[in-house]
Amino acid sequence: MTLWDDAARAWESLDVTDDAKLHAREHLERWATNPRHRGDVSQLESLLARGAAAELLDAFGRTLPFGTGGRRGAVGIGPNRFNMWTFTTSVQGHAETLCERYPGITPRVVIAFDVRVFHDLRGVYDPALPLSVRGLSSRDFARAAAEVYVANGVDVALIDPGGERLMSTPELSDAIRHHGAQGGLNVSASHNPPDDNGSKVYNAAGAQDTPPDDELLCKRVEAIDDVRRTPFDEAHAAGRITLLDAEVENARFVELVRRGAWSRARDAGPIVFTNLHGAGIFTVRTVLEAEGFDVHVVPSQAALDGAFPGVPFASPNPEVPEVYAAAQARADEVGADMILATDPDADRIGLEVRGTDGWRFVTGDEILCLVADHVLRARRECGELPDDAYLLTTLVTTRLLGRIARSYGCHAVDDLLTGFKWMAEVVAALEENGKWRDLEARYDSFVMSGEESHGVLLTHELRDKDGAGAALALAELAAELRARGTTIAAHLDVLARHHGVIETVLVNTVMPGARGLATMRAIQASLRDDPPSAVGGLKISGVVDLQDETSWRGAFRSATDRSARDVLVYHLEGGSRVVVRPSGTEPKTKVYVETSGRRPDPGTLLTAEQLADDRGAARAEVKRLGAAFQRMMLERGGIVLPDHAFATSPLLSVEERRRFAEELVPVFESRARSGDFAAWLDGELGAWRAGARELLAPGVAAWLGEAGLDADVATRIADAFGVSPG
Repeated sequence: MTLWDDAARAWESLDVTDDAKLHAREHLERWATNPRHRGDVSQLESLLARGAAAELLDAFGRTLPFGTGGRRGAVGIGPNRFNMWTFTTSVQGHAETLCERYPGITPRVVIAFDVRVFHDLRGVYDPALPLSVRGLSSRDFARAAAEVYVANGVDVALIDPGGERLMSTPELSDAIRHHGAQGGLNVSASHNPPDDNGSKVYNAAGAQDTPPDDELLCKRVEAIDDVRRTPFDEAHAAGRITLLDAEVENARFVELVRRGAWSRARDAGPIVFTNLHGAGIFTVRTVLEAEGFDVHVVPSQAALDGAFPGVPFASPNPEVPEVYAAAQARADEVGADMILATDPDADRIGLEVRGTDGWRFVTGDEILCLVADHVLRARRECGELPDDAYLLTTLVTTRLLGRIARSYGCHAVDDLLTGFKWMAEVVAALEENGKWRDLEARYDSFVMSGEESHGVLLTHELRDKDGAGAALALAELAAELRARGTTIAAHLDVLARHHGVIETVLVNTVMPGARGLATMRAIQASLRDDPPSAVGGLKISGVVDLQDETSWRGAFRSATDRSARDVLVYHLEGGSRVVVRPSGTEPKTKVYVETSGRRPDPGTLLTAEQLADDRGAARAEVKRLGAAFQRMMLERGGIVLPDHAFATSPLLSVEERRRFAEELVPVFESRARSGDFAAWLDGELGAWRAGARELLAPGVAAWLGEAGLDADVATRIADAFGVSPG
C-alpha cells in the first residue's frame, strides 16, 4: 500500500464528504511523488502513523486559497499550508500579472516582511525527522519572493532581509507610492498565531486590488505549476534588486505621519507602548518620541521575536484584552494612565486607559469614535476642515462613528465592505473623477477611514491602516483632556451623552480544518436560504443580503466580488442589528451585534442617570443577542454545546470547546477525587495550544458554578485553573 492509499483508508471514518477525501488523496499522491517535496515524505508517513489523519486531510484537502489579496494560513507541508511552494506560486502569478498589466516597461515591486519564524510550536511534526519548513522566516520568504520576481522580469526593492530592521504595513504602502513602484508584497500573518504566515499583494496605489482585478490575479495564481527563480545575490549584483535604506524609509514615513498632527498638546503624562514583538517599535515609538511624548516600552514584549514569547496565548493581537497584562504592570511602574499597542506589522492600534475602577480596555469602535471626534474638532478649530470633508468606514463598524462625523458637517460613507481596500477604492475614485456614488469631494478632503477591528488611517497619502497615526491622535487627545482635568475614559461618556449610547460586540466562532470550512459554508447557506425569524426573542424586521445584485453594489464584478459580499444583515425590532460573514483571512465566522439606547435631541445631552441606564441595558442586550445568535448559528451547523463550553475563551475553536465539554469535563470529578488532578491535567493539555489552561478557565468557572461538587473536589479543580471554586 502507498502512503496515499493508507491515508485514504484512515480518512474513511472522518466526517467530511467523499469528494473532499478524493481531492485530498489526489493532492497527497502528487505531492509525495514530486521530487521537490521528497524530503518531507517521512514527516507525512509519521503523521499517519501517529494517528493525525485529520491533520493530513486538512493539509491536502485543498490548495490554500488566494483570497483578500494573498495567502495566509498555518505553515506546514501540503497545498493547504503556507510553505515555499504555495508562497512562490503566488509570487510567480503576481509577477506574470504585473508584466501583462504594464507592457513595455520593467515593473517594480517593494517587498516588506515581519518577524515570524516557524518553530512548530503546536507540535504538529516529528522533531527528529527532516522538515522543509522548519526555521523558515518571513525574511526567508521575502528573499525567495525577490528571486521569483526578478526571474520573471520584475525589479525589486526591499530593506536588507539579512538586517535587523522591519518595514511595517503602512510603511510598505508609503514606499510603493514614493518609489513609483507598480506593486508590493508583504510577507506577514499580521496578528495570527506564531506558526502562521502569509502574504498580501499591493497595487501601484499602495492598496490591495478590488474586483475584478483581484480575480484576474487569483486565476493566474491558481494556474501556476512551475516557478522560476534567479539567485538573490546574482540579481542584486545585476542591479535588479535594490536594498533600501531602512532608516531613510522609516524617517520619511515618520515625517508623513507627523504631518497629521492637528493639536500641539503634548503633556499626556507617561505613555506605555507595547509593540508585541513587532514593527511598531520603529513607527509608533519613533513618531510619539519625535512629537515630544514621554514613551515607555514594555521590555518583555519589545524584542523582535516571531515566537511572541512575552504575549499571553502567543496571540499578538491588540484586540485581545489579555495581551495588556505586562503593559499594565509597566504602567503602574511609571505612573502611566494610557497604554497603546500594535500588532506585529503595526497596522492595528490598541488602547487601554486607567479609569475610576481600574484599567479599561477600549474597543476598536470606541477608538474610532475618539479619533474621529478629536481630529474633526481639531481641524475645525484650526480652519482645516474643508466643506467637502469625508470619512470612510464599513458596514460592520459602529453607527456612532457616522453620527459623530455628521455632527461636524462631515460626509460619512459608512456602508462599505470590510477591509481597507474598499476605502482605498473610494479615495481612488475621488482622485480620478471627484465623485463616488452620491459623494462629490476632492480626494484630499479625506479626514479618516477606519473599521472596528482596530484599524485607523488619517491620511490620503497612505492606502492601508496605520497604527502610528492613530497612536499620535490618541496621545494628542489624552494631552488635551489632561490639560482640561479629565480623561479618555470620561470623554467616552461625553461622546455618549452627546450622541447616544451604541454598544457593539464581535462574536468570533473559530472553525479550522476541512470539517470547519464545510460547517462554515453550511451555516452561511442555511442563514441565507432559510433566514431566522427572530434572534434572542426579538423578531427580525428586515434582512439585507449583500449578494443581492439589485442593491447599490449592483451586479457582481467577479467571483471574488461575490465572495466579498457574502454578508447578511439582520435588523431586529427595537433597532438592534446583527451582521454575519465568514472571515476572508482566518477560519472563523464573524458575528457583529449592535444595539443602542435613546438618542438625544439636537442641542441636548443625556443626563448622567440616562447614560448609566442606557449603557447598562445596551451592554447586557448586545451580549445576550450575540450569545443567542452564535448558539442558533452553530445549531444550524449541527453543533450543540453546553453553556460552560460557550464560556471558554473565544480564541478557542469550536472543536476545542467541544473537546473540553465532551472529553475533559465528564472526568474532572473522578480525576479530582482519585489523585493528583494538576499532574493529570498537565498531561491532557500538553498537546493543546499555548495558554490552554487560561483559555479554558472561564468555562471551568462556569461549570463549577453549576456542578454542585464537594468543596474539596471543587477546590482542587479550581486551583488547577486559577479560578474560584464557587
